[in-house]
Amino acid sequence: MKKFIVFGVWIVLICVTLYWVVGAPPAKVEKPLELPLASTVNNPYSHLEGYETLVRLQHAFVTNARKIKPAVVSINNLTEISNPHSQRDLMSGEPGTWFSNFRYWLKRTFRKRYQMESLGSGLIFDEAGYIVTNYHVVEKANRLLVKFLDNREYTAQVVGVDPKTDLAVVKVFSLSRFQKPEFGSSSKIEVGDWVMAIGNPYGLTGTITVGVVSGKGRIDLGIATFENFLQTDTSINPGNSGGPLIDMQGRVIGINTAIAELGSGVGFAIPMETVEKVARDLIENGEVERGWLGIGIQHMTPDMAESFRVPRDQNGVVVNSIDEGAPADKAGLRQGDIIIAYDGKDIAHPQHLQNYVADTKVGETVKIKILRDGLEQTLEVKIGKYFS
Repeated sequence: MKKFIVFGVWIVLICVTLYWVVGAPPAKVEKPLELPLASTVNNPYSHLEGYETLVRLQHAFVTNARKIKPAVVSINNLTEISNPHSQRDLMSGEPGTWFSNFRYWLKRTFRKRYQMESLGSGLIFDEAGYIVTNYHVVEKANRLLVKFLDNREYTAQVVGVDPKTDLAVVKVFSLSRFQKPEFGSSSKIEVGDWVMAIGNPYGLTGTITVGVVSGKGRIDLGIATFENFLQTDTSINPGNSGGPLIDMQGRVIGINTAIAELGSGVGFAIPMETVEKVARDLIENGEVERGWLGIGIQHMTPDMAESFRVPRDQNGVVVNSIDEGAPADKAGLRQGDIIIAYDGKDIAHPQHLQNYVADTKVGETVKIKILRDGLEQTLEVKIGKYFS
């Protein structure tokens, strides 16, 4: 009887075990615990309205910085300087010391020349190793050293320069491909939008600064011939030149080029539309092709408007000279004409017309709206090629 009871207990245990192994329903998978953002843990301000938005903004800054940094480089411009010693060193000294002076002069004159180093930034323009930077960063360079964030270092070659926009393209040669950033459009950016500047101020590699777009279309700054700058209060210092200005999606909208004054909070960047056109021309042709009208112009002032018998607030530019045989001459433009629109775009300043014409493809025919003797007329002109 006892053996029978033990046998029955074993049967029950085996059945229960088989049930759990074979027939039991699957265990319920608990949903992972959702943790709050790191910045809100034990933070006394996390309950405040708008705090989560600020945390997301902070994360956007961090994400964009990580995204763009690998495409930003430092550029060392090594410029050789001739020894400043001359025959005056040879002839100086007391009588009887000429021979020793001669040996000293030979030693100082023919030893290796000094090198002066300046530092700037650059941005990978494409995967083949083309880098865009400022002209003043590579000006008069005998040797360029490009250094990446991961400490890779290359000797770079100047592909082409465009002093009229303060832009240049250099190239590094490598079997590996380079990380190209995403390019955005400065035309879609608004005054007040957040932006970030990345560069190497004072040699501090990969420095990020944050600010807003303070203005657009800045001209007459005396920085370059063709000006249409973005203005920003993002901190830009020596060494930032040639580095990117990016929007909050991590897209490059400009190349930082100048500051009004150290610590002033006024910096300027070349719009990406200009950068792309100039860089592609330099890569493909070694020079920048620009349109040309062949006229001299000046700004319309209220006093001039009165003399032309048009409203004092009349926008436009006055034609004060025309090159013989130039596209403007062939199209029938005259001295004293007031140009008020070019290819459908209103003209309020000479720099506007200069930029529009320069950006027009050579050989293209455009319509120019003018005021002549108080009457509006439209002329068609075939754009020529600008020669600097």
